[in-house]
Amino acid sequence: MFDIKTCKIKGCLELQPKVFADNRGKFVKVFHEQAFANLGLETNFVEEYYSVSNKHVIRGLHFQLPPMDHVKMVYCVQGEAMDVVVDLRLNSPTYGQHVSFKLSSSKANSIYIPKGLAHGFCALSENTIMVYNVSTVYSPEHDAGISWDSVGIEWPTQEANLSQRDLSFCTLTEFNSPFKYE
Repeated sequence: MFDIKTCKIKGCLELQPKVFADNRGKFVKVFHEQAFANLGLETNFVEEYYSVSNKHVIRGLHFQLPPMDHVKMVYCVQGEAMDVVVDLRLNSPTYGQHVSFKLSSSKANSIYIPKGLAHGFCALSENTIMVYNVSTVYSPEHDAGISWDSVGIEWPTQEANLSQRDLSFCTLTEFNSPFKYE
């Protein structure tokens, strides 16, 4: 049902569903409870939301703190984005390291992000629409982030457009991580 690609950060996966295309357009199944369960992945997503971003917008690097930390699955339904995750789990062999993926509506791929990873992206096209599924309800008291430019990510723009909130986050070295690697 899905082609699965692992990366250097344990638990983070790129999922490539089958895309059914014909003269009318295309059809994509992005989630299948039993297929996810068979892979040992989270199946209880309790909120879904989306963002619309202009080209060069960077959102992130975001996460929720325990006990409201969550698994996240993200995908792009319009345009394309460079999606990034950063490992914040203490004692992880990849702590502080990041990986990036190109998500696009044409490819229909998604990223499965386990607890303890920060997430962000850079919109590569106008009106990029990203969908997020999360396993816990958004909690403003547990909402957090680290600075977008503190982990050595080579963002694909010289014209980064960020929110004041994202610009105010501490650096990775200033962040006291509550996340543990298992």
